Amino acid sequence: MQQATRWATETAPGHSQWYVDRFRRLAAEGADLAGEARLVDAIVAPGARILDAGCGTGRVAAALSVRGHRVVGVDADPLLIEAARNDHPGLTLLIADLAELDLPAAGQPDPFDAVVVAGNVMPYVAPGTEAAVLTRLAAHVRPDGPVVVGFGTDRGYSLADFDAHADAAGLLVEQRFATWDLRPWRADADFAVTILRRPPA
Repeated sequence: MQQATRWATETAPGHSQWYVDRFRRLAAEGADLAGEARLVDAIVAPGARILDAGCGTGRVAAALSVRGHRVVGVDADPLLIEAARNDHPGLTLLIADLAELDLPAAGQPDPFDAVVVAGNVMPYVAPGTEAAVLTRLAAHVRPDGPVVVGFGTDRGYSLADFDAHADAAGLLVEQRFATWDLRPWRADADFAVTILRRPPA
């Protein structure tokens, strides 16, 4: 049975629309919204098949698509997916719970070359499903493929728990940075970008 995400239960009413409006405003102001996409683009081959897990308004998926990658975006929030479809027509965007992700059943049978989990997706998944989410993401990436995850370290989900959940999902912690532009990791950083990798077959 699908559990409600923290995004649905712990944010204020109207938060999803606020989020949509915020990123539309930032885009209109010319803000740089492609930092996550640049990192992922740098570690995959041209024309890679990439899963944007917790894609929100689709900004990362769109930036990766512009760079020539084949992207599928997935989010549990129908309002965010509707906004993403309106703002980025032509992208493949699906509504799905990451803890129960089964993209072959949704008509996407091929494994992905990489997965990106940007924003603060992991702290917002349903309580107790973090390991299941990482397990489902690992099941969708090819052997030796990276899973790149970024989230704030002050969001109630510890890096120790994250690392344990990644290990349980069969994902290796390969590298960690303090920002998406690869500033060195430090213990007091308020954000962590971790490159996980599914072991080779």
